[in-house]
Formats: sequence, structure tokens, C-alpha cells
Amino acid sequence: MNEQCLKDKYFSDNHKQIILICLMIVTVITAIFFWEGHKGFSMSDEGFLWYGAQRVLLGEIPFRDFDSYDIGRYYWSAAFMSLAGDNGVVILRMAAMLFQTIALCIGLSMLIRNSKRQSNIFWLLAVISLMVWMVNPHKLFDISLPVILIGSLAYLIEQPSHCRYFLIGLIVGLVAVFGRNHGLYGVVGSISVMLYLIIKRENAPSLITAFTYWSLGVIVGYLPVLIFLAVVPGFALAFWGYIRPVFEIKATNIPLSVPWPWLLPFGKLSTVEIMRGMIIGTFFIALVVFGVLGIAWVIRQRLQNKPVSPVLVASFFLALPYAHYAFSRADLFHLARSTPPFIIGIFALLASQPAKTKWPFAALLCGVSLFLMLPIHPGWYCQSNHQCVNIKVAKDNLKVHFRTAQNLTMLNNIATQFIPHDRTFICAPFCPGAYAILGRKSPIWNIYATGTSGATFQQAEIERIKASNPCLAIIDNSSIDGREDLRFCNTNSIVYQYIIENFERVNDATNNPAIYRSKQSKK
Repeated sequence: MNEQCLKDKYFSDNHKQIILICLMIVTVITAIFFWEGHKGFSMSDEGFLWYGAQRVLLGEIPFRDFDSYDIGRYYWSAAFMSLAGDNGVVILRMAAMLFQTIALCIGLSMLIRNSKRQSNIFWLLAVISLMVWMVNPHKLFDISLPVILIGSLAYLIEQPSHCRYFLIGLIVGLVAVFGRNHGLYGVVGSISVMLYLIIKRENAPSLITAFTYWSLGVIVGYLPVLIFLAVVPGFALAFWGYIRPVFEIKATNIPLSVPWPWLLPFGKLSTVEIMRGMIIGTFFIALVVFGVLGIAWVIRQRLQNKPVSPVLVASFFLALPYAHYAFSRADLFHLARSTPPFIIGIFALLASQPAKTKWPFAALLCGVSLFLMLPIHPGWYCQSNHQCVNIKVAKDNLKVHFRTAQNLTMLNNIATQFIPHDRTFICAPFCPGAYAILGRKSPIWNIYATGTSGATFQQAEIERIKASNPCLAIIDNSSIDGREDLRFCNTNSIVYQYIIENFERVNDATNNPAIYRSKQSKK
């Protein structure tokens, strides 16, 4: 390391605006929490994170003991829960919002630091435009990580040095602890930036030196996972077992067709639905165009020794990796988690434009983002549609959509009738939140069983079921995306057959989900 680390200044001449923007971010996030922190609930996706955080509090290990995201978000959430003495879903949301706050302060501080001084209104538009895409509290980690990567890469581009290469590697490693796909995108973005920086290199480390320092940083940042792989019994095997299917099926998600604007069924949609569909399709196109043209432009500028905002360069080089995430399952929610490079990049570009260009486009992007995303925020739809009701979810009072409330009421009634306090149950495939609500350990590893499982894995699941001796099984045999092959009876046919043979149905055959009581419990 060289002494440049000590000489790096952390604030530019815009330091007052940086402080202001951080205060603005804290204020907006606090307001959002009071508006919708107790609204909405997802038994599936949110329950997946919530159950895992609860199990970590009890000493279980992600991947090894239950299906999970990457370990970082669980230990972050569990630490917050432990400090608060609360394992509820609201405190889980607060933990995610704290992570979001840190990420936004990093990313937007670098944007201000590398821009000409702007009106505070301009930065407010940037904050709103970015944050309105941050929907679903359990996914705030996913949309915050690219913001951290943008700010970090911009810091490197600003003044390449041994210290900064190591620091960026460290951050990429830490990002991978929270999400391996984000770590991979960070690796692609970092290597792209390294190659960019060696063009007409002046007083900067060579490519080999830069890569060495960066690689050391990655290793140090990823140490939590490396330590788990080395010392936690069973973790390495489970970790590899989780990764291997990605290479076998060559996909990271259940794909959906891209909603290209020209494929909209115009005659079957309302004007508002057509507008929303056109905007969504246009954003999918914009992500790719922004990345391709942007990379070509910044390389040309570099060759001509023309300065470009470091934040803009970082945004361009991360746009295409995150476009991959959007296209892996081409719906609005995956699009939302892929937009930070585009949103931040556009505002970095507009910051250098004259007022007659800057203000109309900033207002347009903010307005379009609000039009598209605000209706799916739980605070908005509970306020506007009047379809939400109050209900207790474990220890927290939430306001949720009435259909969700019906499912939660059904779960509580089933638990009262069939599940003693000392027994567990199976709830598959979409409802890991049921275990978190009732405070029970899942008898199966695959708590969110949306994909096809092999015969060997299913036999192992059956052995876990036998060992846990659940008294009840709640099975939702609905199809996913209208695909018959993705019904539970087809994706996990051996487990399903075991339940049919060893449990007896207690509700009508036409009802879904099906409720099965263990034949042993009956005896």
C-alpha cells in the first residue's frame, strides 16, 4: 500500500451538498418507513428472508440447514434483530432499510462529488427517481448492491492507485457475501474498468499490478464465506450443491418472455396499461442501448483525452451486467433491481448539460419512474385501492391486501386446529413465511421449492421429513407462470407421492392449497 491512501480526500468542493444529500436520503427513507413499513407482506419472497434470519438467530447455517440467499444478508438482518431483541418482520425491514441508506449515501455522494454544483432540487429528483424503484423491503439488498458498486468503481476511476484497487476488490468481495450474482457483476465491471484505465495510462498502476491488488482485496472481502467453507461442517458441500445446478441448467431463474413494446396486445388493454407496458418494454431496450453505446463513447473519449465523469463511466460498465439480471426473468421487479446503473448514469450525464436539457429530462425520468413504480408500492396500493386490512403477523400489526389476510387467517386457523406447539409441519412450495410466522423449523431444506429437484435430493428430503415427523402438510399445487411442469407434483414428484401415501387429506379435493394430516398423528 502507498501513502496515497492517507492523502485521498473524502469530500470534494461539493461536501456541503454531500452532507445534505445524505440527510435527504435518511429523511426520505424514514418517511417511507412510516408510510409503508407496516404495509404489505409476501409469504413467499419476504418469508424466505425472514425465516432464514430467524434460523440464524437460533444458530442454524444458511445453505447447510435451509435453502437461502447468500449469507451476508442473513447475518446482517440477524444482528439487527438480536440488537433490537425482536425477530419480527418489521425489524427485518428496518435492517434492510439501514443497508439501503448506507448504499444510497455511498452512490449518490460519489455522484455529487464528481459533478458540477447543482441545485438541491436536481439532487432531490435523482433521489426520488432512484428510490421509487426500490420496491419490496426484502429485495432492498439486491437493488442497493449495484449502487455500492457504482460508487466504489467511480472512486477507483477518479484516481487509480494501489490502495483504491485493493479497496474496490474488498468491496466486490463483500458484495459477493451478500449476493454472488452481484459479486460476479462487480468482477465484470471491475475488470472492464481496469482495461479502460490502461488506455493512455498516466501515473497509474499497470494492469498486472492493479489486478494483483484488486484480487487480494476480493479475497479479503470474501473471507466470511471462505472461512465458512473451511471450518463450518457441511457448508462447503451444501454451497457447491447450491451452485452446481446453475451450471447444469444454464439459467439463474425461471425465464419469462421479454415484454417488448411491439408485442403488447393493444386491443385488450386500457390506455394506462398500454402506457405502462410501453414504458416497461422501453426500459428493457434502454438498459442495453445505454450500456453498449455508453461503453463505446467513454472509450472514444478516453482515446481523445477528454474527461468523463467517473460515475458515468462506472454506470456504463455495470449497465450490461445488470441487464443480464433484468433479462434473466423479464418482469417489472427484476427490471427494477437492474435500473441503478441506468438511473444514476442518466443523472451523471444530465449534471453536465445546460439547464434547457437537464431539467426537462430529469423531470421526465422522475415522472416516468413514479408513474411506473408508485402503484406497486404497498403504501400506495393500500391507500388508493382500499383493499388492505389490518392483521397480526406473528408479533407485528400489518396492513395487507385482503387476499393475503385471508391466507394468513387460514394459516392461523389451521395451526390452531391441527398443529400442536411442540410439532412442526410442511408448507410447500411457496410459503416459507408460514414457518417464520408460527416460529417452527421447516422439516424440509427446500423451503421455496419452485424448481425441479432430482431424485437423490428428494429422497434426502423424505429422510428429513421422517426425522422431523411433521403432523401436517400444506401443499399448494398451483402452476408457476402457467407451466404445468412447474407444479409441485411435477417438480418434486417423489416428495409429493410420499405425502400422498403417508398423509390423509382433510379438506375438500377442490380446494387449494391441499391440507394433509399425518396418518401417524391420527393414530
